[in-house]
Amino acid sequence: MAFVGMATPIVLPWPLKNSLEAAARALLEPSEGSYIDFSRPAGEAALTSPASVSWRVFKNPLSLFIGGVTAVIMELAEPRVRAGVWEHTNFRANPIQRLRRTGLAAMMTIYAARSTAEAMIAGVRRRHDAVAGTTPSGEAYCANDPELLTWVYATAAYGFLQAYHAYVQPLSSSERDCYYAEGVPAARLYGAPNAPTSEAELEMLFDASVERLERSDVVLEFLAIMNNAPLLPLPLRPAQHLLVRAAVALTPRWMRTILGLNEQGLQPWAAELVRQVGALADRLVLESNPAVQACRRMRLAADYLYVPHSSRPSSGPEPRHSGAAKITGDGGL
Repeated sequence: MAFVGMATPIVLPWPLKNSLEAAARALLEPSEGSYIDFSRPAGEAALTSPASVSWRVFKNPLSLFIGGVTAVIMELAEPRVRAGVWEHTNFRANPIQRLRRTGLAAMMTIYAARSTAEAMIAGVRRRHDAVAGTTPSGEAYCANDPELLTWVYATAAYGFLQAYHAYVQPLSSSERDCYYAEGVPAARLYGAPNAPTSEAELEMLFDASVERLERSDVVLEFLAIMNNAPLLPLPLRPAQHLLVRAAVALTPRWMRTILGLNEQGLQPWAAELVRQVGALADRLVLESNPAVQACRRMRLAADYLYVPHSSRPSSGPEPRHSGAAKITGDGGL
């Protein structure tokens, strides 16, 4: 049965719960201070089902932070994507605002009502129309290039999934394949028609892309920003360096070699600490969490995603991978 290791949801005393609710809400507020209500319109379905693997994975704030950092590291390894991100966004000047927008977009893609998500994605596509240029080596790029969008979407999917799998709860091979297949409709809306539909397809994409990837000081600058900017709520800030290292450890070893990041993994004790906190975060049912709000919209219990359901995919054998582009990170172990 799926979700064998799932524990009972945690009920917090109200002062602590209110504090966590406020911190979680602030992480997803755009710069103008507006707040997206994922509980409306009542009854309208999202791009993916509440029974999906995606709804379970994206509910965990700790693995989302780790997986998001992993995704950006991998995106920046591609020189055309790197130029587009670093030269056409305000990441260096205002990383907090940029990360909030990115996090909100991810939440809306998974949990928002379909009409809301489609409108948001269409807006992203329109903004991408104006993003074009030339890399330092003279190669032209544009943000709406389907090849580049496929790389961005695939690395994001990998980062979020692997963070949950490594630091929250292991997922079976069939669950991981379901997760990638669930993302295909959203990927097509974003302009990535060839997004991988399984781990095997993701590995093929990595194998096909490995020769294009390269080391860059931009990756080191990004990691310095992630280590030093006040990104997390004050009580969690002492752990920020550890979470960034956890993200580096999730990148495939062959990619860490290309990027020169092999010395930035996690010690076994640190990886275990992150797993303990990740498992704890997976039991917190917060009303400010878009996952909980989306369940309310679909007339489901607030803790729907926090208790086992027999209808979910059953566990299966772990896949065997080979080749230069083995997709799984090693968590620094």
